[in-house]
Amino acid sequence: MKNTVSQFVSLGLSEYEARAYLALLKDYPCTAYELAKASGIPTSKIYEVVKKLILNGLVNVIADKNKQRYIPIGLNDFINKQKDRLETSLKNIEKSLSDFLHGSEDITTWSIIDYDLLIEKAKTLIDKATHTLLISIWKEEFLSLEDSIRGAEKRGVRIAILHFGNTGPKIGKIYPHPVDDSLHKEKKNRFLTVVSDSREAITGTILKFGNVEGTWSKNRGFILIAEEFIKHDIYMMKIIRRFDNQLQNKFGNRYEKLRDIFSDEEV
Repeated sequence: MKNTVSQFVSLGLSEYEARAYLALLKDYPCTAYELAKASGIPTSKIYEVVKKLILNGLVNVIADKNKQRYIPIGLNDFINKQKDRLETSLKNIEKSLSDFLHGSEDITTWSIIDYDLLIEKAKTLIDKATHTLLISIWKEEFLSLEDSIRGAEKRGVRIAILHFGNTGPKIGKIYPHPVDDSLHKEKKNRFLTVVSDSREAITGTILKFGNVEGTWSKNRGFILIAEEFIKHDIYMMKIIRRFDNQLQNKFGNRYEKLRDIFSDEEV
């Protein structure tokens, strides 16, 4: 019984209120005096306790031969009332703090130096996506995230992937990036960027020996940069696929002149 009283107290009732309500559940209707006796509450306190239970809608009064007797609401009604109260409280908390939390989330930025955490966070972003995913990825990371990407595709998420190296099975719209003809191979680093629903982004550089320099953020400026980075790489892949010969004639083998951003020359 003591443990049951504690459970009710955890829901916001006082100990006397819990004892009185439980006593009524066991035997009702009863007078205040009978309730005090059954619950072990001092008679000097019982009317105050009953009044509080009535105000909270847990006890009702019935007239019986010029005496007031009390009956409890059913246990199922009590449980539903507590659920409604808790849900209302949580909604009020969410509403009252929404502006504050929204502002805090927008500037949240985490630094990531662990490879497993980078992959785990990228997977979370992909699993949460409901509308769009922009992904820039290498084969090694693609293999780790493939199941999540396929799951997003099944949910109807629109997916654009810039894939460095030879591509495997098709998922979404994949744009292969010719690693052998890029400076990325010379730097011997891999890169991963995921933008989910234009609301959340993660980017990381996988260095030698598995070291990572990465960032996750909901900051709008960071997201825009990550998103535009992937988009512009995809734009280039579309152009190169259609005009490769002309570009090499204009800018040289491996587009050396094009990649020289400090000059605007042709071969």
